[in-house]
Amino acid sequence: MTVTDIDSPALMVPRYPRREGSTYPEVLLMRVFVTGASGWIGSAVVPELIGAGHQVVGLARSDAAAAALARAGAEVRRGTLDDLGILRSAAGESDGVIHLAFKHDLAFSGGFESAAEADRRAVDTFGEALAGSDRPFLIAAGTLGLAPGRVATERDGQADGPVTAHLAGGPAKRLANAHAAIALAGRGVRSSVVRLPPTVHGDGDHGFLATLVAIARAKGVSGHPGDGSNRWPAVHRSDAARLFRLALEGAPAGSTLHAVADEGVPVRTLAEVIGRHLGLPVAAVSPEDAAGHFGWLAGFLGVDGPASGAHTGELLGWVPTGPGLVEDLDQGHYFATASA
Repeated sequence: MTVTDIDSPALMVPRYPRREGSTYPEVLLMRVFVTGASGWIGSAVVPELIGAGHQVVGLARSDAAAAALARAGAEVRRGTLDDLGILRSAAGESDGVIHLAFKHDLAFSGGFESAAEADRRAVDTFGEALAGSDRPFLIAAGTLGLAPGRVATERDGQADGPVTAHLAGGPAKRLANAHAAIALAGRGVRSSVVRLPPTVHGDGDHGFLATLVAIARAKGVSGHPGDGSNRWPAVHRSDAARLFRLALEGAPAGSTLHAVADEGVPVRTLAEVIGRHLGLPVAAVSPEDAAGHFGWLAGFLGVDGPASGAHTGELLGWVPTGPGLVEDLDQGHYFATASA
């Protein structure tokens, strides 16, 4: 389904004229408020939206973020996730909200529960602002840990889906935030959750994959936990950004979507590609040595967490076109960044 299929009073957004020269099909164009707009995902989502003719208002907590948004052609709203009044007013003035921000620095420094609680306050605030409007609200979440050992689908991790009792603490609270966002569909919000795999890759990435390259360089060996058969799903950043746009324009209320292109690349394969590019040996790292070798990444790297985006593709016509994870590694930019 596309937004042109839902041209009805139920979706109360204005129709703006299509931008001259645009190659996109005619859609209901929106004024979209985006949190995390200058981050790794947001900085791809913003130009994707603007390129399709939408107007973007981005939340910026720093001068650098504000400048980056202005250069991208977005309107800037200064504030943080803790400024609930700013979030409420910006959402109320918008035709839709994409919530990408999360306090990752706090989460990775031991404050995951506090970060998840701040996220919940933001979700509740957006819900209050959008209730009864039938306007779209998208929240980012993750696939990691949904169904260890098997391919996770969009049904996993839902409030009425397969149980994820293995999650606790901050991860459980963040999953509850996604449930709260989905529940807003019952309050007149066209809410959706877009789950991202642990690796959203591309040129300029400084996340898990770049960290794995840096560890290999520092240790002099490209390691993988155990036999390396555990699988990581992935998506190119440009494909993830396009899914957020498609979901904004046409996802049904209460949708759970997976931005997954590679269902599961064995970690051993990643170690082999990294070793080949760096000219390093590839070796297994025992469970006892994993924390010392991989540091904070050990807990994530050892998870077998494949995931599928097949249902998402069928629902929205989303077909990933960017390079796969191994192909992107072979393009070389991860190694140029690591040596800079």
